[in-house]
Amino acid sequence: MTQQQALYKYCLRLGDNALVQSYRLSEWCSNGPILEEDLALTNFALDMTGRAQALLTYAGKIDGNGKTDDDLAYRRGEREFYNLLMHELPNGDFANTIARLFYSSTFEYLFFSGLMNSTDETLAAIAAKSIKEVKYHMAHATDWVLRLGDGTEESHRRMQQGISDNWMFTGEMFEMDEVEMLLAGVSVDVAEIKEKWLAQVSKVIAEATLSLPPDTYMQTGGRNGIHTEYLGHILSEMQYLQRAYPTATW
Repeated sequence: MTQQQALYKYCLRLGDNALVQSYRLSEWCSNGPILEEDLALTNFALDMTGRAQALLTYAGKIDGNGKTDDDLAYRRGEREFYNLLMHELPNGDFANTIARLFYSSTFEYLFFSGLMNSTDETLAAIAAKSIKEVKYHMAHATDWVLRLGDGTEESHRRMQQGISDNWMFTGEMFEMDEVEMLLAGVSVDVAEIKEKWLAQVSKVIAEATLSLPPDTYMQTGGRNGIHTEYLGHILSEMQYLQRAYPTATW
């Protein structure tokens, strides 16, 4: 693998994370538990769509074969997507979605804080824009973890369930492979931010009167194109128009 190939895949991974997260959060549009949350989660989805567009546009330029962000979003199969498994799972109830957003946004805040120091100017600029959005996503998710965890008996039960059920997918966020190794100085050493992430997550969970799940086997594979059944369903909906009318123009 060349450094150019590594950078291309790195951008695809980050872009796919944002794109698939955006799709899942957009499913809350008109389905939020209250109007404010309906709007909030939909706006978070728009933030992530913008981030995905920037990263996939850059990936297309790195590839050098004339691919646009639309080509990369709508004309790849599931084995060519490299998002984390956690992002493609069904939303479940509101507490489950909040647990997933809490885990991922806390990670993304630390991740993009590091990526702002990348020697790649484009990635650093995308990170600088993204950090402002992610900071709010993290604050919002943290607030809901606290409210639900330390709320009623039912809200506590549901929040604990969400925290526990999504835990097995968090380990994949901290994996590193040849891609990151070839991009030293460009990429973020996620192993270095794991302790900070765990400390922040543990603090909030304790304050919410919840319990941190015990260490268990972590589900992985998304970063290398091995996915759950759910990504295929996402792509069949998301890519329907492009597949049905591949030469359509607007």
